[in-house]
Amino acid sequence: MKTVIALVLIVGGVLALVYRGFSFTKERHEAKLGPLAIRVDEKKRVDVPVWAGAIAVAGGVVLLIADRKR
Repeated sequence: MKTVIALVLIVGGVLALVYRGFSFTKERHEAKLGPLAIRVDEKKRVDVPVWAGAIAVAGGVVLLIADRKR
């Protein structure tokens, strides 16, 4: 189980370092006026700090090494 958690931390940390965040679309408003439909979507971006990605990678490596020694 520790190996799986370590690999998830490493992969997540590397993705955070490469992409530096992620974006998603949030539907905000919708209006229907007869045959006309209007929908307004709002695009949001979540930035992941570089230090968080580095700590995730380092933590995953430490867990992986600790699991191998046992």
